[in-house]
Amino acid sequence: MRIVIALGGNALLKRGEPMTAEVQRRNVVVAAKAMAPIATEHQLVISHGNGPQVGLLALQGAAYKADETYPLDVLGAETEGMIGYMIEQELGNLLPFEVPFATLLTMVEVDGNDPGFKDPTKFVGPVYDRADADRIQAEKGWIFKADGPKWRRVVPSPQPKRIFEIRPIRWLLEQGTVVICAGGGGIPTMYAPGEDRKLIGVEAVIDKDWCSELLARQLEADLFIMATDADAVFTGWGTPEAKAIHRASPEAISEFEFPAGSMGPKVEAACHFAQATGRTAAIGALADISAIVRGEKGTLVQSDFKGVSYHV
Repeated sequence: MRIVIALGGNALLKRGEPMTAEVQRRNVVVAAKAMAPIATEHQLVISHGNGPQVGLLALQGAAYKADETYPLDVLGAETEGMIGYMIEQELGNLLPFEVPFATLLTMVEVDGNDPGFKDPTKFVGPVYDRADADRIQAEKGWIFKADGPKWRRVVPSPQPKRIFEIRPIRWLLEQGTVVICAGGGGIPTMYAPGEDRKLIGVEAVIDKDWCSELLARQLEADLFIMATDADAVFTGWGTPEAKAIHRASPEAISEFEFPAGSMGPKVEAACHFAQATGRTAAIGALADISAIVRGEKGTLVQSDFKGVSYHV
C-alpha cells in the first residue's frame, strides 16, 4: 500500500517540554520506532507539524532588530530541513542501509484572498500565561488566543491549493524512497498580482492536516493516517460518557462537534479524503500506527461504512 502519515506536533514536541534539540530528537526516535515497520512493507510518505519549532525561530528572530526578522515562509523552510533531517537519521538507524530517504522542501500555493488571512487561527510557538501574552502582544504586535488554560500566538491559516513538488514526490516513491515532505503544512506561497506571476512567500502557516490530506489525495494514497496523542476520536470527550469511535462514515462522524483547534480539522480532513477517494483515513495514536494499518485501532473514516461503531 501507499501510506501517508501526518505526524502531529505532539509527536515531535509534547506540550510543556523544553524546545531543545535533545528533546525533539528523543521524540523523533519514538516516532521512528513506530513507523519503521510500516516502511518495510509499504510505500511511506511522512509529513509533520512544526508549530512549536516555527514559534521558537520567530522568537529568536524577534531578538534582533525588526528589519532583520525572518518571515514565516522562510522559517517554515528551515523547520522542514531540521525536522526532516532528524526523521531521516532516526529511521535510517532502524531500517536497512539500502532503504533511500529524501526530505523535500515543499512549496504549497495559497490564495491571497483566502478568508484565513482575516481571522488568524493557527497556533505557533510556546504557551504563555495571560500576563506574558499581553506583554508580548504589546511589544511585538502578535495576536494571541486561548489554547486551553494558556495563551499562544496565532497566525493566518489559508487553505492549500497546490503542492508544487508533487511530481518529484511521486518519482521518489516509484524508486522505493521514504519521502518526508510538506512539513508544517508546506511553505506557504502565492503568485503576486501582475502579469509576471511571480511566486512569493506568504506570512502564514498552512494547516498540516489539510495539506497532508491534499498530499495523500494527489498521491492516490491507499491510507491516510493522522497520528496524534489521542488513541482515537472520542464523542463526549472529557465526560464520563466518552466513547472512542472505531469506524464511521464521513456523514455520521460529521454529526458530532469537535474542538476547532485540535480534533476538528483532523476529522474534517479525514472526511474530505474518504469522500473524495473512497479510501480510508485514520486518526489515532502514534504508538498504534501498525495496529491502525491493520484496522484494529484508532478511528477509521470510510465512505463505504454505514453509521458509527465504537471500540469496546
